[in-house]
Amino acid sequence: MRIPFPFDLGLRRALPKRLFPRALLIIIMPMIVLQAIVAWLFYERHWKSVSAHMAYGVAGEIVMIIEQIRRDPDPESREYIFNVAARSLGLRVQYFPGDTLDNPVTPTTYDESDFSLKDRMLARFLVQRLQRPFLIDTETEPRNFIVSVEMADGVLRMTTRDTRLYTLTLEVVIVGMLLTSVVALIIAILFLRNQVRPIRWLASAAEKFGKGQEAPDFRPSGAAEVRQAARNLLEMKNRLTRQIEQRSEMLAGVSHDLRAPLTRMKLQLAMLGESPEIEALRSDVADMQRMVDDYLAFARGQDQEPAEPLDLRDLIAAVGADMLRQGVGIETRVTGDMQMMGRPNALKRCLVNLLDNSRRFATSIVLQAERRANQILIRIDDNGPGIPANQRVEVFRPFRRLDNARGPDQSGAGLGLTIARDVVRRHGGDIRLLDAPGGGLRVEMRIPV
Repeated sequence: MRIPFPFDLGLRRALPKRLFPRALLIIIMPMIVLQAIVAWLFYERHWKSVSAHMAYGVAGEIVMIIEQIRRDPDPESREYIFNVAARSLGLRVQYFPGDTLDNPVTPTTYDESDFSLKDRMLARFLVQRLQRPFLIDTETEPRNFIVSVEMADGVLRMTTRDTRLYTLTLEVVIVGMLLTSVVALIIAILFLRNQVRPIRWLASAAEKFGKGQEAPDFRPSGAAEVRQAARNLLEMKNRLTRQIEQRSEMLAGVSHDLRAPLTRMKLQLAMLGESPEIEALRSDVADMQRMVDDYLAFARGQDQEPAEPLDLRDLIAAVGADMLRQGVGIETRVTGDMQMMGRPNALKRCLVNLLDNSRRFATSIVLQAERRANQILIRIDDNGPGIPANQRVEVFRPFRRLDNARGPDQSGAGLGLTIARDVVRRHGGDIRLLDAPGGGLRVEMRIPV
């Protein structure tokens, strides 16, 4: 047996439980990883390289202008250099004599983290090539950047467009990838919804068939594999239906063959008069009649009754009233909406079997039902001796009766709990035995609605 690693367990918990988000995740994750790799490669190999070349060129122009001013410091030459820079290089140059820079960048104070992604390359090249204090301002003028250099007798300020420092290609590529991803995601969602919808229909039909309900609108659709699974489900359902019909027809004949001799025996006993021996025979015949009915009900499995909308509140009230008329001390409590699809006769037989089992050993019974989200919870509590925990599974087996239930006054074939569990499970639920809060036995049923 393979022992999963903690990473596997964490991954399984993090994954969505439904098919649609899982399939969507399979499409999205490779797309995200691929685009992240492409963006990183583009940034490292293209954008940084192009930006470095552009910043290197601007830094060279600034160094050239400063060198020209240093060689020809007279005002006329300086004005000529400013005009040439504006006309040929797109640099607006201004000189402010006597000014100084506050906290300028120098080769000793340079820290690359102080600069943004836009001006980091320019600052690096200016530190390497200029060897003078400077400042870079990208906020004062929108869409422009200003480089101020401290000269011997003033400050030289140069302004140019920010597009000379970096290219918009990265933004265009990122926006293009995002738009492509959104379009691909929309197409994937529409495609996956069409692929997952037949699987949902198949699951819904299988659930209805399991509860004995019909799904008249269900048709095989979707991919070839899903269509094949749907056809196999319909064929299996048809085979089961034919088997049930054949069994029901056989049981109808068996029922007639078994009940006819019992009826003749009853008539003959009725003509013999009254005596202790005759009364004992009548009791034995009645026991045989009840056992035959139990056998047939168990073998039939309530398959002939179709599911229909019903209100479980009315069914519980009717069963409780019948028990009260028979002298059983029972209390019923029903809360919430009890509307459901089910087989009323089968559910009534289930409740009667369970209540008959309780009243044999208890003097007080509480029958309560409540709605919890998408299921109905039914509990039957009694004050009897209960059932040992190690025998609570065994009692559901056919023809199984506990030792304390085998007294001379206890009749039956040991099929009451078996039939009750069969009914609950045919409604998609389950049944279990617990300890009642006040002592005795608690029977708990959960039926999905």
